[in-house]
Amino acid sequence: MRTKYRDLPIQIKMTIVYVAISVVVLAVNLTLLLSINSVLKRLEMTYQDNLNLNEITLALDEVQNAMTEYLNVKTTDALENYYKSDENYRSKINDLESTVSSSIYTRMERNIKYMSEEYLTEVSQTIEAKRGRNVEKYRIGYEKATELYDYIGSYIASLNGQQFIENSQTFVLLSRDLRITENVSVFIMILVIITNILVILQYSSQITRPLKTLAISADEVAKGNFDIELTPAESKDEVGVVTSAFNQMVISIRDYIERIKESMENERRHKETELMMETHLKDAQIKYLQAQINPHFLFNSLNAGAQLAMMEEADRTYEYIQNMSEFFRYNLKKADSIITLREEIELVDHYIFIINVRFSGDVKFQKDIDEELIQASIPSMILQPIVENCVNHGIREMAGEGVITLKVFKIMDSICISIKDNGKGMTQETIDKLLNGTYRDDGLSMDSNGIGMDNVINRLRLFLGQDDIITITSEGENKGTEVRIYLPLGDGEV
Repeated sequence: MRTKYRDLPIQIKMTIVYVAISVVVLAVNLTLLLSINSVLKRLEMTYQDNLNLNEITLALDEVQNAMTEYLNVKTTDALENYYKSDENYRSKINDLESTVSSSIYTRMERNIKYMSEEYLTEVSQTIEAKRGRNVEKYRIGYEKATELYDYIGSYIASLNGQQFIENSQTFVLLSRDLRITENVSVFIMILVIITNILVILQYSSQITRPLKTLAISADEVAKGNFDIELTPAESKDEVGVVTSAFNQMVISIRDYIERIKESMENERRHKETELMMETHLKDAQIKYLQAQINPHFLFNSLNAGAQLAMMEEADRTYEYIQNMSEFFRYNLKKADSIITLREEIELVDHYIFIINVRFSGDVKFQKDIDEELIQASIPSMILQPIVENCVNHGIREMAGEGVITLKVFKIMDSICISIKDNGKGMTQETIDKLLNGTYRDDGLSMDSNGIGMDNVINRLRLFLGQDDIITITSEGENKGTEVRIYLPLGDGEV
């Protein structure tokens, strides 16, 4: 039987042990519970006699009060109340002992019962005398009934007091028995718990001992020691099956390790190649996105400069051409580099000057910049396309003066760049499409440099390596749009 048990699956062995322990615990708990319940029931019945006597006293008072009320008012309600109290009191005294016994309590209950019957008879006659208008009879009856009422009350109080004294002594004894039972229950439960722990430890040792031996052998193999003594399989359960399989695997483990080493080396080289390709691809993506410049902007701007030279003096034309040259020189020189925020803001200044010359100063440009933050690094051509978007899609389609506000300030550990206009605004649907990369414009404006918002967002995300670096908000139609860019505050910035 022991051999058969040892060869059983672990799940079945665990089930057998669990069921056996559960049955023992359940049997002990039921025995203790029945014992405690028995003592508690006896405790509950200790003062039951006193409670019954109290109820009889209350019922007696109700009969006396009902009789007095009827004699005073002689109404149907008072009479009905008397009949109810009479019936209630009779039902109470029926439970009293009426047999002859040597017990003083039994004799007292028997006397109370007989006196109560006499009292109820006297009360009934008094009520009948009142109904018959026999004043003298019901007056005498009332006096007799009241005398019996007082005597019964004092008799019940005497019996109640004597029983209370005896019941109190019984209660003390039962309370002591209950405490003893509780202590015995605690001791038995502790004994059962200790026994169960010993059984579980013994059972778990039978399972874990071969596992520990197997773990030691596996640890030696992991350290490169393959000349280990094979672990014998003591049973045919899951542990025995695993041990047998391990013994078979030890023979060919060196070949497996060599193959793993070779595979890891190939994987490492493959990973390095993938990282290099990913780096080149990211760089190519940045260069490709930066290279999307629409030549229409260049031609339209130069045409505007030529027209201005014909209509005005050379000084203003020179200033215009100077800003134009700075603008395009920036594009040619900085298009593939990482620049400072200061240089990006200077490019926006050149762009605003050009736009105001071309469109008669329709755009008012305001700046609120923390000078300590503008040395931060940023990809080129980030702010100008956003400002351009404010002009082409926000301000030029509105009536009145257009205002663009550029702010640079610090929020916690980030540099915040805010570009806000008072133009026509955006719908939330358009904002969501811009941020998730699904927005598609029907065609770039002839006055655009060809770099759209999706280009700006993609380059920022590639540069910073995260998605949550830009937000777009608009309160509704004709309430403007605000674009915020969040750059991490580097160690060198304040």
